[in-house]
Amino acid sequence: MAHPADTDRFEQQRQEKLSQIAALGIDPYGARYDDAEPAAAAKARYQQGDESQRARCAGRIVLLRDIGKLIFITLRDRSGTIQVGLSKSLLTGQWPLAKLLDIGDLLGAAGKLGQTKTGEITIWVEDGGLTFLSKCLFQPPEKFHGLADVDQRYRQRYVDLWANPEVLDRFRRRSEIVATIRRFLGAKGFLEVETPMMQTIAGGAAAKPFITHHNALDLDLYLRISPELFLKRLLVGGLERVFEINRNFRNEGLSRQHNPEFTMMELYQAYADYRVMMDITEEIVSACLETLGLGTKVPFGEVEIDFGRPWRRAKYADLLKEHSGCAIDDIAAIRAKARALQIEDAGLDDPVVVNEVFEATAEHKLIAPTFVINYPAILCPLAKRSKIDPKYAERFELFVVGMELANAYTELNDPAVQYENFRHQLRGQDESLTKMDTDYVAALKYAMPPAGGLGIGIDRLVMVLTGATTIRDVILFPLLKPLAPENK
Repeated sequence: MAHPADTDRFEQQRQEKLSQIAALGIDPYGARYDDAEPAAAAKARYQQGDESQRARCAGRIVLLRDIGKLIFITLRDRSGTIQVGLSKSLLTGQWPLAKLLDIGDLLGAAGKLGQTKTGEITIWVEDGGLTFLSKCLFQPPEKFHGLADVDQRYRQRYVDLWANPEVLDRFRRRSEIVATIRRFLGAKGFLEVETPMMQTIAGGAAAKPFITHHNALDLDLYLRISPELFLKRLLVGGLERVFEINRNFRNEGLSRQHNPEFTMMELYQAYADYRVMMDITEEIVSACLETLGLGTKVPFGEVEIDFGRPWRRAKYADLLKEHSGCAIDDIAAIRAKARALQIEDAGLDDPVVVNEVFEATAEHKLIAPTFVINYPAILCPLAKRSKIDPKYAERFELFVVGMELANAYTELNDPAVQYENFRHQLRGQDESLTKMDTDYVAALKYAMPPAGGLGIGIDRLVMVLTGATTIRDVILFPLLKPLAPENK
């Protein structure tokens, strides 16, 4: 990063240029600029030898080489870059403006489309074709192709996006992934809905909520940790296939895989089960791979992920035995393993200790896409129990490169069992934060159809499909610790 004194000097120099641009009778903050063509499209249509071609583009100056009577500019827009040539002989009336340009300024350029001696496709701007659109007052990163300071990149994403083309491309791909999911589900007959972000009861998942207050009603509310219980109410109402892509909020830690505000896709399908949800999960990810032009093998850090179908399906108890060496019903051995892993097991129920050991020993080993099926039922208060062995729930979690990407159930629709599960779940918890959702139980009494439900973490899915090893690289504005006053 530049020294503060240098930053002030650069800004002062640019302020002086802004004044000089205004003195030329030009608005340094521009106006409407119609009919700008994407840079990539202009370059793609160029035909060598055709001197009648013209182009009109707009974008940011990311490279500027002033060699006296000739200035070469690299202009970047949402599609890519194009070279702009400014010649004193062609810009007699606008040459004073050309000499006031800086890297970072926004510019419109119109003129003949040609090539330089080195073969670079170039817009040769003619007099009147140079349009100043906005002045950049801060000095951009020293190298136009990279804002390297990681913390600065996250804090100044507005610079990161144009300084690092691969960052803009990642967020373009994120948008394509979300659009693909919407198209896929729409074609399957799912309706997109919106459910409350502020809820009177923090339900649908076991997580610590954010609390806010509604002044007019004098009512504490919770930013939702999950839309699940509202979406399932819609199944009761007759919306047999519903989904939502929206934010969840969990007042928990920050890490490479966690941000307190994150995006989830949740769907519910009447008359389905968790096996149907496995098929839908594979189909959604495969559709996203196709949209991005990826094959079935995707690089991620030092490993390669093979998304060839069908994906592995492995029982929770079998994976626990494989990676911890403990049988799921050997509680003494599991507690001993927990202590060896420095997991504080005192005061924890047996199933919780089992899951802590599973998370510590098995999850990070699941690199290839793996559906972990049949979780202990006591950990799954919203899922149906297996008819084959009621100790287990019809639930899966999908793991890829050690991260949980999806969670799904055969949904519990028996109101009496759901009521008892809620009672057990709330036992010993802080009553000010956890209350039973009796209205949801009442909804089940009106008969919810048998159903399958699925949640996919959009941020993590984007990580995996774009090779991002930290969640901050796929969230435009991740939550960050405030800067110390001396660093602001």
